[in-house]
Amino acid sequence: MIKFDLNRMLFTLTPEEHDEETVRSKLEAHPEVRFVSFTGVDMGNHQTDEKIPVSAFTAHIKKLLEDGVQTDGSSVALPTIADLSNARVDIVPNHDVNWYVEYNYDNIDYESGLPTGTLRIPSFLRHNGDKMVGSRVFLKDAVERFTKRLHELLRNNPYVFEHIGGVPSYEKIDELVLKNATELEFWVKTPDDKADRDQLSIAQELKEQYWQRVSGPVATAMEQTLEILGHYGFGVEMGHKEVGGVKAKMGNSGNFDHIMEQLEIDWQYAGPMQAADNEAQIKHIIRDVFRMNNLEVTFAAKPIHGVAGSGEHTHFCVAARLKDGSEVNLFEPINKEKDFMSPIGYGALMGILKNYEKLYPIVAPDHDSFQRLKPGYEAPVCIVTSLGMDHNTPSRNRTVLIGLVRDLKNPLSTRFELRSPNPHTNTFLIIGATYMAMLDGIRAVLEAGKTSNELEASISKKYGEEDFYLDKDREYRSEQDIYTDYSIEEREKLFGTPPANVWQSFLSWGDGSCDPKEVEVITGGDETAAMILRSYREQMILKWSVEYHDRYIQNTMDFLRDCVKLHDDDNNEYDLNNWKRVSELRSEVGHEEKDRVSLLMQARNAIERSDYPELSKLELEIEEKLEELADVYDRYRRNIF
Repeated sequence: MIKFDLNRMLFTLTPEEHDEETVRSKLEAHPEVRFVSFTGVDMGNHQTDEKIPVSAFTAHIKKLLEDGVQTDGSSVALPTIADLSNARVDIVPNHDVNWYVEYNYDNIDYESGLPTGTLRIPSFLRHNGDKMVGSRVFLKDAVERFTKRLHELLRNNPYVFEHIGGVPSYEKIDELVLKNATELEFWVKTPDDKADRDQLSIAQELKEQYWQRVSGPVATAMEQTLEILGHYGFGVEMGHKEVGGVKAKMGNSGNFDHIMEQLEIDWQYAGPMQAADNEAQIKHIIRDVFRMNNLEVTFAAKPIHGVAGSGEHTHFCVAARLKDGSEVNLFEPINKEKDFMSPIGYGALMGILKNYEKLYPIVAPDHDSFQRLKPGYEAPVCIVTSLGMDHNTPSRNRTVLIGLVRDLKNPLSTRFELRSPNPHTNTFLIIGATYMAMLDGIRAVLEAGKTSNELEASISKKYGEEDFYLDKDREYRSEQDIYTDYSIEEREKLFGTPPANVWQSFLSWGDGSCDPKEVEVITGGDETAAMILRSYREQMILKWSVEYHDRYIQNTMDFLRDCVKLHDDDNNEYDLNNWKRVSELRSEVGHEEKDRVSLLMQARNAIERSDYPELSKLELEIEEKLEELADVYDRYRRNIF
């Protein structure tokens, strides 16, 4: 249980409270806040976290609030930008977002009796004293480019206001308002417990966990988390069980053990930067509170092979605040019973669909991400959308990449749900890049003078039909189940062939490089944005190869060693044939012989000589062999008494 008074604790400093006098007075009033940390986000999606004692912070508060702290390039992941010969990096406060206090519930402040707190200040990274770099500035600049260009497009194409509900003309608009939110899924388990894949798969198939009642320590941790998040002002909407997991068991000690459950927590919308910050802070809080209840949390995209992974569905909405103070959703049509969306909404959605290949390297940055993005696990694999069976029937087709979410009674709720990101996706980058893709579609639509009716026909076009913007040999809309109503060949023909690993996804940014022309649609031609993406690509390719060498090869060897002989020599031919194939696959993947190099050793050699195309080919071949091995060994194991 929570043994301290949450009402006495400091949780949030709003942008209006970031001046020197207010920050100082807040810290003096809350002696439990003992440290300050400037939090920058590098290209590896790592957050900096240094502990500055409050006494040292307040002694230099004016300078620190203006210029932050200094580190060097070896401390943050900024490849191709900061290196050992040019390594100065400043961590500079962002004063336009909330600052949050994070508490260590294991370290109680003896004076106040409250947990020890650290004021975390979201910050930009500045290289060499003059150039802002990193994930945060990419989002900031993308939002500024989007809003500036959208203002111009609305002003120069007044016809569009004949199709937007609630906005008679451009002159009525005071400002544009972008809104985002993420849905955070994660797995929780008791330490050292291993997954029973069969039981998890059965529970998933039967929907035994989805939205079911939480109990035991998971219920306690969930309730405490929701209560604490409420004090931060995140606007928590709900927490619930997700599709994955099995029912916890009570051990002989009277405590629950063998916990293996998937959960989700949702909260309210915010501006793009604030939404990304909220998600990052909420992850820290979830980890800390569940750990306080002796539970481990993982935000991995696919922590358990063969069972549903964890997504982080990301929502996008564009609104206008009018000069009379009211707010209007720019995606909303004048007649919602006649049209799904306004031309702005159609353009934004078409921009994402047409340019999605450019977003893939950000959506799926590592090996784990691609393990989740496979058919059959409620994760999207095809570039296709769903609008609804008709204008009066909103759709929640969970098999598409991105869906239109509508509430006919609430015009402000019309938005897009991008279903492919996961909790390790860099939210700053994906929100910024997606808005730029949306801008490309909006520009094309408005400059062509298209109406909502014409755009519904465009996005619903059939394979082989010409379109003013979308590709001829693609389809982009389906109201069917993408996994069951289409064969693999049909999916790839109609919706494109998705990349199968990290290296393949980055080929959309140029063959082995980050060609400025190839990424222009998500950089707007800005050189700083292109530089940030080059740094991101370098970091992610490094992560992919190092993780494969140091983690996945070892994990694969452990799996091969676990596939042990279980039968006696007099077993039947069925068992002997299965074991023979198991032995062949184990040897081919991981066992060296005099005249043959194993696939894992070939992968090691490819990594050591930085031959990424070869590593990509070997990774896919190894994965295919391992899937066959898992199936064959499972058949073999089940038949042994």
